[in-house]
Amino acid sequence: MIELPANLTRSTKVLLVMDVVESVRIMEQDQDGFVRRWQQLVEEAEQNVLPRHGGRIVKSLGDGLMLEFASAQSCVKAAFALHSFARQANLGVPPEHQMHLRMGGHLASFVTDQHDIYGTDVNLTSRVSTLAGPGEMVVSSELRDELAAGLDADVEDLGECHLKHVEKPVRAYRVGPVGHAPVIPASGALPSDLRPTIAVIPFEARSNEPENFVIGELIADGVIAQLSRSPDIRVISRLSTTAFRGRTSVMPDVESRLGASFVLSGSYIASGGKILIMAELADARTTQIVWAERVSGVTDDLLQAQSELLNSLAAATSRALIDAEVQQTLLQPMPRLDSSALLLGGISMMHRSSVRDFDRSRQALDALIERHGRIATPRAWLAKWYIMRIIRGLSQSPEEDARMALEQTKRALDIEPANALTLAVEGHAYCQLLGNFDLAATRLAQSIEANPNEPMAWLFKSVASTMWGAPSDAVSEVEYANALSPIDPLKYYFDMLSAAALLTVNDHGRAIQYARQSLKANRHHAPTMRVLLTAQVEASMLEDAKSTLAMLLAETPGMSVSSYLAIGSASSVTRQRCAVALRALGLTEH
Repeated sequence: MIELPANLTRSTKVLLVMDVVESVRIMEQDQDGFVRRWQQLVEEAEQNVLPRHGGRIVKSLGDGLMLEFASAQSCVKAAFALHSFARQANLGVPPEHQMHLRMGGHLASFVTDQHDIYGTDVNLTSRVSTLAGPGEMVVSSELRDELAAGLDADVEDLGECHLKHVEKPVRAYRVGPVGHAPVIPASGALPSDLRPTIAVIPFEARSNEPENFVIGELIADGVIAQLSRSPDIRVISRLSTTAFRGRTSVMPDVESRLGASFVLSGSYIASGGKILIMAELADARTTQIVWAERVSGVTDDLLQAQSELLNSLAAATSRALIDAEVQQTLLQPMPRLDSSALLLGGISMMHRSSVRDFDRSRQALDALIERHGRIATPRAWLAKWYIMRIIRGLSQSPEEDARMALEQTKRALDIEPANALTLAVEGHAYCQLLGNFDLAATRLAQSIEANPNEPMAWLFKSVASTMWGAPSDAVSEVEYANALSPIDPLKYYFDMLSAAALLTVNDHGRAIQYARQSLKANRHHAPTMRVLLTAQVEASMLEDAKSTLAMLLAETPGMSVSSYLAIGSASSVTRQRCAVALRALGLTEH
């Protein structure tokens, strides 16, 4: 061991980091009250808790403290005492102003001088505290080994947890009871599905004719069937929702009994072979109406396999639900958002045109990963985010972002080795970014084997076929992806890849049609513009192509042929065709 200078000493002791959850928000709303209650807590620690349990304050962290103890047992007892004091201090305080502590402990080795303590274990202790929810304490395996489970406290194994800026996963344990909003749910309570959930209540007749009663069931059945084909929404079965038909104020019961965050309900009038449907979507958590619409048509349409009425109603409902969740993600602080809002917001904003929304998507997915570190899906979408940053031309270092994408898929597959979405995204990374067709094909085949109905697997398989010369396969694969997810919130993205597949079979007319349809939904999407101008050049529509190029350069100023080829695998057939089109339009090579 290296000898330390005389002013430094080496120690191994128990460190405890504690801070206040959402302290910035509470400070903004009630600064004086927060400061007063925090000072009372520090005074309680200094005068009573720490002297009683042999601890000391190492340093203040603004809205937190770093404490040092000689033993694990004294650390845990002090932590419980401070949690108890904070709970008592919250009595009579409005919920939005209440002060909840989170704590992280570690048996740490560190170096001390007269000013501070230093070492990687000090930083690790702070990171461990981020695994704790309000009112909780989480410790490392080194500290847990010093405790007697059931004697010193109840101890729950949280498994291997990935911490920000910590290279290797850390085995963590929750010490004491689960809080009211745990970062990692209790064993057996870990959510396997983070998607927002909708319950469709059978619609009510506005008349008393008994023959009209069944129409409400038909409406609910049809909308449920269509919504259930969306990969981003979880739909409660009609057998579960029928019991709520005709009840008033169903929202609290639907949320508590069915776990639904959204409720679609409504009424209808049927007369003379025609029907008018009034529908409304409500947020069950707030009971607020987020969307309402009236649609009309012929009653017989409800009996068709592809009912225009029900398809349009389901599509409108899906868009409204997603918009509501995304709006929450844009406006609310991350800690106050449901996991479903973080997931859906992260996915949707990733595919929006503005850079601000794109960056916010990353924040939402990071927050979701911190909250649910043992679920693969958020990491798969974060990997997709890195891929999109490169493809959109926003990356400052494509090589580093490609590495980060594969790092996220690796971590996700460590958690769920057969996760179809992750396998699909990893295959997409090998295809789009690295030009490794063999490995891309292997991952995509594994994804489809894991879940033959994963639309992203078929979508990315189409991309691979488009890029590496299997035109007819590309078209059939993207058509199948569309069939699996007909009301996908990323429909513009599906349309763009449909255009790319059609371009490979030289169906320029339909390729242009799909590309324009995609741009109508997302008019700032540069990859769609590249597909469109390639099709226009090859169809000898040069004036239209020049207009598209102008739009593209407005989105990606300074773009050149070489900078375009650098954002992915330059050797693919489609990239080379686009490069030829760009040169034909006079774009500079460098």
